[in-house]
Amino acid sequence: MSGKRVTKAREGIDPAKAYALDEAVKLVKERAKSKFDETIEIAMNLGVDPRHADQMVRGVVNLPNGTGRSLRVAVFARGAKADEARAAGADVVGAEDLVERVQGGNIDFDRCIATPDLMPLVGRLGKVLGPRGMMPNPKVGTVTMDVAGAVRGAKGGSVEFRVEKAGIVHAGVGKASFPAEKLVENIKAFADAVQKAKPPGAKGHYINRVALSSTMGPGVKIDTATLIGTPGAS
Repeated sequence: MSGKRVTKAREGIDPAKAYALDEAVKLVKERAKSKFDETIEIAMNLGVDPRHADQMVRGVVNLPNGTGRSLRVAVFARGAKADEARAAGADVVGAEDLVERVQGGNIDFDRCIATPDLMPLVGRLGKVLGPRGMMPNPKVGTVTMDVAGAVRGAKGGSVEFRVEKAGIVHAGVGKASFPAEKLVENIKAFADAVQKAKPPGAKGHYINRVALSSTMGPGVKIDTATLIGTPGAS
């Protein structure tokens, strides 16, 4: 984005102000002027230190209006479970053959699901899938015998989240083309899931700062009281 466009996009946004959610969505949508359908992204700054196991925040949420993005899903499964995964719309299904493909650098998918019995096999891919945040995990429903349900969830708008080292959770919560009210519903669902994932070790304020932006647009601060309205959430 050119300097002039950045300056123009920032016009009308007070960087010191935290806007009500509805207004923040409106401001971000108005400034998503790219030739492509920009993703609307949320960044939540949490009062946790993820270096401590009891302060790790992670989970999965089904956005009521989907993400607007078509995910490619890979499933590690054999036999009847592999057939179920294919029938549910999985893009890539396999066992040893799929492990070999991934080890060879052929990662043409966005989400990984595995049946529990194949996790010893999938475990070999930790160095490849781990840094990409794609390692199957029972906590977020990607290690499961219900592969069909997991595939449909991933295709239908489920979003995984995991706090980064700096205590921030990022996620795409829709597209700029979505009606404002659908974005608001998605954002509230996401924030609610993060609130419910509050770890036992989190002390004091949990959700400190929240900002919304589009792929190419400036960030807009959100008043956390309008986001969740939960006591102690701000």
